[in-house]
Amino acid sequence: MNDLVGQYFEAAAAHLKRVAEEEAGSIDRAAVLLADAVADGRRIFAFGAGHSSLAAQDVVYRAGGLAVVNLLNVPGMTGVNVMPAQLGSALERVSGLATATLDLTPATAGDLLFVISLSGRQVMPVELAAHARERGLRVVGVTSLDYPGKVSSRHPSGSYLKDHCDVVLDSKIAVGDHELTHPAVPTGFGSVSTVVTSALMQAVVASAVGKLADRGITPPLFRSGNVDGGTDWNAKLMAEHADRIYYSF
Repeated sequence: MNDLVGQYFEAAAAHLKRVAEEEAGSIDRAAVLLADAVADGRRIFAFGAGHSSLAAQDVVYRAGGLAVVNLLNVPGMTGVNVMPAQLGSALERVSGLATATLDLTPATAGDLLFVISLSGRQVMPVELAAHARERGLRVVGVTSLDYPGKVSSRHPSGSYLKDHCDVVLDSKIAVGDHELTHPAVPTGFGSVSTVVTSALMQAVVASAVGKLADRGITPPLFRSGNVDGGTDWNAKLMAEHADRIYYSF
């Protein structure tokens, strides 16, 4: 195995192990909020900007996922889906876009919102989390607590995502988001932030599923569309929970 390949997998595995051990309590608290939201018929949303949107998308409309988790799709924020790509980064600094988007959803007090932002410094995630809590939503933030204090906030208040959450899941990604270096390369590379953040989100879902089952509640889980009967199962599930699903007609 190429040395850098080995270093990358070792770094990812070590990071996952650290997060699993050190964030166990926070994962459990987030899972309680998610299980309660499912059990109580609440609306559930997940948001991430740019590459952080990948972890949000990973728990929406997928095999083994909860059917009632919705992607909060702020225009220009879902992955690298605008031209030029730099526009997506610029939109993260536009005040009012997050609040307007949330206000146009059916979200009400008592609903649950996951906000994913590696640095937690941009206007968009800070404003979204703060506005959601003002409206009475519960907010779970997925971010790296290595950033506050080392990089400045871009929100006028000087606050970060972590300051506007009921539960914070710390990905523990170091400032700069790289794990590898090379003497002939002028910058670091080999990010594990997507791997770790997605694992945190999936861990919360897994824990919530177990909590629901322990309460005698059958979790509304999708099956793979690539196994026999999966598509029919999913169609029935979506029909049963249509009042809380906003990614289908």
